[in-house]
Amino acid sequence: MLTLVGLGMIFFMLMVGLILLRWGRLTLTGKIPVSTLVFVAILFTSGLDVGLIMFPLTEFPVYENIEANQEYAFANPLAIEFGFWGFMVWAIYFVTCFYFCALEPKLKFFQISWVKWVNNLVIIGTCAFTAHLLFANLSWYLPTLAPKSGFPWLFAGLVITTICAAVYSSTELKYVKVLSVSSGGLFIALIIGLGIYIVNQPNVAVADYFNTLPLLTDYFSHLQRFILPINDYHAFYLFWWFAWSIMIGQFTARFVGQMKTITLFANMLIWPSLSLGLWFAVLYLFHIKGVDTAGWINRIMVAVGVVFVLNSLDSLIRLYSDNLNLTVVRLGKPRYFALHSSLMIGLTVLFSLEFIRIQWVGALVIGIGLCCFIYLLAAQKRRLLPDPKPLLSYRR
Repeated sequence: MLTLVGLGMIFFMLMVGLILLRWGRLTLTGKIPVSTLVFVAILFTSGLDVGLIMFPLTEFPVYENIEANQEYAFANPLAIEFGFWGFMVWAIYFVTCFYFCALEPKLKFFQISWVKWVNNLVIIGTCAFTAHLLFANLSWYLPTLAPKSGFPWLFAGLVITTICAAVYSSTELKYVKVLSVSSGGLFIALIIGLGIYIVNQPNVAVADYFNTLPLLTDYFSHLQRFILPINDYHAFYLFWWFAWSIMIGQFTARFVGQMKTITLFANMLIWPSLSLGLWFAVLYLFHIKGVDTAGWINRIMVAVGVVFVLNSLDSLIRLYSDNLNLTVVRLGKPRYFALHSSLMIGLTVLFSLEFIRIQWVGALVIGIGLCCFIYLLAAQKRRLLPDPKPLLSYRR
């Protein structure tokens, strides 16, 4: 599996270069074009989920324990965390977003019957995995609400409620902009709020935060180390991003509004990564200063995480229901709600019982990507691709 995900990363990085060199100045427009601000909000909040909020505090101690984890010795824990979530990961999303905006309308590869079914299996599976992550991490962030023994029914109820709310919100398109902008706003408020809180602690100063930010440059100094999987845990992350990539590409391509390919590339890499860097730096300051987040801080983080899950599920349920024609128009709201709620809850249970693994879903996406590239090469001979508009052009 490590070899497979490594080959997948190399392939997608090569695709980034090919796209920019061949179509870097091509103007892109989606079916539902929006402003750049709204597009970035939709991209960020649909492209990330509860793991962004809930993983870092549990992972920093692992990344700094060099004796037990020698593979992390090349960079500091903050840079490692950023590397697992930021910058280059979004280049994978750029490839799929560009493809669905510029190439798929002409190629129609995803209209091929077997591709269509595999694609929607990927979307449905990753959608349920998002809900599973929320369930799996609640006991760490809300230990006082976790039962000492037995099944955590309260946590299960929260996840089921979130799934049902997402299914309901997916019945109307008007909710997507509201959810995206509001969840993005909540995330920015969380960064600012916790940042103010941490620098006002007795042993912390504002300068400590600004001294923490430069640690992120360690990632860029070792960028090549993040292309191939560092270990099995990094491979899990990469498979997870591949599983998300086709869905995010399909969904965000709808909202691209009159921007050149190179502009899309910059927007998809810079703005989400900037937000991630600021957020992780706040959490890392909590970690290195030993400031406890138990209590109201963890509850606020869980609440924002739930909004992220709600937004992600809304986007993905809307996507696969449209693809499979299992829409509100066809089924009616009651049947639509019952079908998609039952499907998501059932698959979430299977992920929690480890009957399904996200690595399998990510492997399917890598396979689809390679098949699509072969199909693209064949289509080029039939002149189905957009005319080249290279990023670098030379005139005599």
